[in-house]
Amino acid sequence: MERTATFAGEPHIGVFCRVLDEIAIVPPEAPEVFKQAVRAALDVELIETTIQGSAIIGSLVAGNRRGIVVSGLASGTEIASLSEHREVMQLSGTMNAAGNVILANDRCAIIHPEMEKDTAREIGEFLGVDVLQVSLGGIKTVGMAGTATNNGMIVPPRATEQELARLSEFCDIPVGTGTINMGGVLLGTGLLVNTRGYLAGSLTSGFELGRIEDVFGFLE
Repeated sequence: MERTATFAGEPHIGVFCRVLDEIAIVPPEAPEVFKQAVRAALDVELIETTIQGSAIIGSLVAGNRRGIVVSGLASGTEIASLSEHREVMQLSGTMNAAGNVILANDRCAIIHPEMEKDTAREIGEFLGVDVLQVSLGGIKTVGMAGTATNNGMIVPPRATEQELARLSEFCDIPVGTGTINMGGVLLGTGLLVNTRGYLAGSLTSGFELGRIEDVFGFLE
């Protein structure tokens, strides 16, 4: 099976799509070849919608199997589309690009260290998980710095052994380091992954694919 793809020639596929286990949210203008690749690699149902009129779904959406967190600027029509599949929480305030500032699975939520504590707590309560406010390898936009499923989490290579151990203990999953698209440290911009498979940006090397498969338990 093909494990790399582009979005209209763009290798940063995670900017345009958000995978929440058995569903994947993509913009309506997503190329058919991209939608087919996502379905084949991840075995997901596609939800086609913009968020606040934009195609950068990955930057504006976060969540888990319990709920979806989106920008407070999302329209009523967009919220209605998402609400057919999960409960939806809208972020207010200036730090509302949910996909940039939240990294979540069904076990934990890693949140931008400078987000207001009350908001971070509300997100945790909505998603039904404990919250940890930290940077990942020095990167505060944790939703794009890393990627997580219920089976593992991958973060930038600058993360220290102490940071990896803390994340692994907090989320109770394996945590490893890696890169995407030939050395990119913002893994969320180029990696779509769930418990059934993964799809990486087209520039991702064989070594990088191997690290992804190792961290998320896809190696035979």
